[in-house]
Amino acid sequence: MRPPAVAGRFYSADPDRLRAEITGLLAAVETDPGERLEDAYIVPHAGYRFSGAVAAQVYARLAAHRDRIRRVVLVGPSHHHPLRGHAAAPYSAWQTPLGRVNAAPTGVVGSSRLPHEAEHSLEVQLPFLQVALGDRFEVTPVAVGMSQTPDTARAISSLLEEAGEGTVLLCSTDLSHYHDDETARRLDQSTAASIEALRPREISTSDACGVFALRGTVAWADATGRRPRRLALATSADATGQTDRVVGYPVFAIDSPRL
Repeated sequence: MRPPAVAGRFYSADPDRLRAEITGLLAAVETDPGERLEDAYIVPHAGYRFSGAVAAQVYARLAAHRDRIRRVVLVGPSHHHPLRGHAAAPYSAWQTPLGRVNAAPTGVVGSSRLPHEAEHSLEVQLPFLQVALGDRFEVTPVAVGMSQTPDTARAISSLLEEAGEGTVLLCSTDLSHYHDDETARRLDQSTAASIEALRPREISTSDACGVFALRGTVAWADATGRRPRRLALATSADATGQTDRVVGYPVFAIDSPRL
């Protein structure tokens, strides 16, 4: 069991307060009832008071299709442990204040405890998933370190193929860090344009903390005929009003080819 590492810091450690906060964030999102479930999304991973309203754009969409989702593959950065390549989490379950989330093992990449034990980028997605999907889903969390984009794209493809039908990919990343708000929005607009144009090589390591997972996700989308669609692009200033040192938050759906 992997215990929560950032409960009480990135999100509330009180289960009632946490569930109420997430429920409110999801309820505030207006979605098209006819919008279909996509195979993949890009989500931020900051503290809920900073990026929760932005992340809710994805989770409200998942909630609308909760009966169809049985597994979520999570890919994101390792902030605290130097990592080359990809590392699955060697846990049978993850604990959050809302309870237990079962983890599905993978044979696609090796596993390591070190990138996951203190990492928040994947953990903060779990309470949102628990509220949006209930308790009938499992996760496959994978940390993505320094890696070649084609290798990460192939790993993502293999993870989804292994997981099978009813699986959604979530790529966890924030964008620019600690610029003034005007500069951050300019940089993030450029990164968003690279995502939309399916140009992973143009996504700078200095402008996305989950850059290797993000590049791989964009390359996978390109290789499979998918197209990123922007749902939201914000900074922490939208939540706090403080514009001197902000962090950027992206939300994209990765649209499947239309038949």
